Amino acid sequence: MEEVMSAGTDAGVGVGALKELFEKKLNSAMRLYLESCARCGLCVDSCHVYASMPQTRYTAVGRAEVVRKVFKRYFKLQGRFAPWLGETLDLDGLSVDALYDAAFSCTGCRRCMVHCPFGIDTQLIMSIAKALLIGADKEPKLLSMLADMSIAKGESVEETRADFAQALANLDGEVRALWPDSPMPAIPYEVPGSRVLYVALAGSHSIVSAAALMNAAQESWCISSFEAVNFASFLGDAQKAKKVAQRIIDEAKRLGVEEVAIVECGTAFRYLKHMIGPQGFEVVAFVELIDRYLAKGRIRLDPMSLREKVTYHDPCQLARNSGVIEEPRRVLRALAPDFVEMTPNREENWCCGGGGGLVAMGEEEFRMKSSKVKAEQMRDTGASVVVTACENCHSQLSDLSRHYELGQRVEFLSHLAARALLRG
Repeated sequence: MEEVMSAGTDAGVGVGALKELFEKKLNSAMRLYLESCARCGLCVDSCHVYASMPQTRYTAVGRAEVVRKVFKRYFKLQGRFAPWLGETLDLDGLSVDALYDAAFSCTGCRRCMVHCPFGIDTQLIMSIAKALLIGADKEPKLLSMLADMSIAKGESVEETRADFAQALANLDGEVRALWPDSPMPAIPYEVPGSRVLYVALAGSHSIVSAAALMNAAQESWCISSFEAVNFASFLGDAQKAKKVAQRIIDEAKRLGVEEVAIVECGTAFRYLKHMIGPQGFEVVAFVELIDRYLAKGRIRLDPMSLREKVTYHDPCQLARNSGVIEEPRRVLRALAPDFVEMTPNREENWCCGGGGGLVAMGEEEFRMKSSKVKAEQMRDTGASVVVTACENCHSQLSDLSRHYELGQRVEFLSHLAARALLRG
């Protein structure tokens, strides 16, 4: 492929093994998605990549057609016995490259699904492409390595507890700078019976503000030993993704918490909320928790905290794919009097262009080119500050502001809320 790095030219394993991987994905929903596309074109303008780089391969139907052609070749009667009569693809090095191009130029934002009259889920179709890439040993190795590191941490957590506890203690002063009335310790760890288990990311930026907000609300909480992000879900490796999630599930059950609050990370939230099934505890996005504290009067925010013009970016996995839409707006309006919407917004919002593992993989040239439409949307708001509630989005939007010289500052919603806390 041109803009996204090539997967290589050798499928690496036998066609039979790849066919078996494909067949394992063929449940009734998947067959419906593969067989019901009417080529109506309503999805074409849905993709931010196509809107920024208008090539057919960057449409939802264009990506899905790569998988459909393989499906027709091996799982439809005509393809098996007379493949030359229709559009089919053999599983070989060239088709593996095409599968890589389709799967990793797609961020999984599912904006196309909003406009499809049949509700075809392109992200689900791309899960076949990713499974075949893993089977051919042509998946992005960086994502695979990061997923393996997450799993390994779950297996060696006992060896690192003391060091982690000390690192948390070192953040005590930063939390108290935001909320002086924080208890001791300001970041509770390993507290059985806590009501909330907060799952952060690697780095203090995802911990300090959240701790101040929960302490201000006098919440019964403790922090997880694990980071929230699930790199295996970007990779498309279902088995590894379950193992990554299982670390948090086991910890939540051991501590007996009622809720697991996920840091501002759209994919981490969606995976634990929607992909693992009931576990005996609720999963909430941290922004939902902030909104609840406001509604119940457990925290108060300075309504003039941020006087600059502010806009909000809806993370795809949080908003369009999980329905967390009005909660962040209520929080933002409580601290910023000059709030303007992006156009379009909510379920229709343009993807930032950094999801699907693209930020983790680097891919800066492709990310910047493919998200030109997002940069234009940001500029058109006239806002000085762009707020979001997702780590990947924050990184991507910051890169877009720099690359396109927008001069806009990108902020996490939780950081703004923590800085706006009022005592009393």
